[in-house]
Amino acid sequence: MSDSREARAEQRRQDGPNDEPVEEEIEIEFEEVVGEGAERLHRTFRATLVTGFLGGVEVGIGVLAYLGVLYETGDHLLAGLAFSIGLIALLLAHSELFTENFLMPIAALVAREGTVLQLVKLWGGTLVANLFGGWLIMAIVVLAFPAWHEVLAETALHFIDAPITPEFVALAILGGAVITLMTRMQTGTESEPAKIAAAVAGGFVLAGLQLFHSILDSLFAFGAIISGAPITYLDWVLWFLPVLVLNLSGGILLVTLLRIVRTGELFQLRRRKNSPRD
Repeated sequence: MSDSREARAEQRRQDGPNDEPVEEEIEIEFEEVVGEGAERLHRTFRATLVTGFLGGVEVGIGVLAYLGVLYETGDHLLAGLAFSIGLIALLLAHSELFTENFLMPIAALVAREGTVLQLVKLWGGTLVANLFGGWLIMAIVVLAFPAWHEVLAETALHFIDAPITPEFVALAILGGAVITLMTRMQTGTESEPAKIAAAVAGGFVLAGLQLFHSILDSLFAFGAIISGAPITYLDWVLWFLPVLVLNLSGGILLVTLLRIVRTGELFQLRRRKNSPRD
């Protein structure tokens, strides 16, 4: 995957000065986003499941760091910085969260380099695999750190007990927007340090400010359930479904749609190139 990104970047450098209707940096980012999105859409279902499962495990490592710092300090902002370890792992290991699959696959779909069925397969497979991987790592964390059970239960109940109010809606929309913006920032640069900085920023805002995120907060809920907290899987489902929809809304409407509008001319050119010729 990284080799293909480098190949696209090298091709753009060889092409020379930009003559398209947007800035050269935007065009390079467009090629990266659509190319990566097409690769994800055309991935085999087995690869999607494995990548998603590993993504759940790796974000679980971030949750491990978050809980450890929160237990020792009681500071959510410091814990949010610690959680970014999970997002850095996702980046460097080339795994994925469901909420990272808004911008790039949708861009590829708009560019006619994939189908709606492929998008549904990618989203469904990644989501289910994220949850299974996250459940497994949280079961291990609960066994490894029994002293953390109380702080884990308090963290989970903060989300699961939240009533559906305007605040709930706003926090979930922001959760989807922040993780999608992090993905966009990472595709906007070839610098690994800059991509890591984006992961740290995303983790700090997402976890440190306790935004509502369908995958991250599900791991808190799973851990609390396994540890015997007064939460059931039905409680989790009733919380999870609206947050999932609102994360989608935030990621698509506040980031993905605006980026597509910003590069509309490039999408038109790409669609013409991909259209079958008579």
